[in-house]
Amino acid sequence: MPVAELLPLRDLAACCAPITREPVSVSNAESLSRSLKALADPARLRLVSMVAAHEDAEACVCDLTDPLELSQSTVSHHLKVLVDAGYLTSSKRGTWHYYRLVPGSLDSVAALLATV
Repeated sequence: MPVAELLPLRDLAACCAPITREPVSVSNAESLSRSLKALADPARLRLVSMVAAHEDAEACVCDLTDPLELSQSTVSHHLKVLVDAGYLTSSKRGTWHYYRLVPGSLDSVAALLATV
C-alpha cells in the first residue's frame, strides 16, 4: 500500500484501542508503524518539542535550523515528514513557513500506548 494512502493518520485512537486492551490488527499495525516512525527520529522529536515550546506554540523554519545545527533543507525535510504524518501544520507567510503542533496529535499517541 502506498505511504500516501496511510498518511496522515490524524487520529490514532480511532484506528486502535490502547495496546493493552486488544491486539492491533495487521493493517492498523502497519499504518500505526508509519505514523510512529515519523516521531522515531531524534531531530524530529526535538522539532516537535521546539515548535510546541516556541512563543505562541508556532515556529518559523528560520528559528529551528540553528538550534538543531542542521541545514535548512534537512530541517525542512524533517518538518515535511511531521506534517505528512499529521503531527504539525504549516502556513506560509511571505517566504517563510511557520509550523504549529496539531492539537491532540500527541495525545492520541500517548493514549494508544497507555497501559490500563
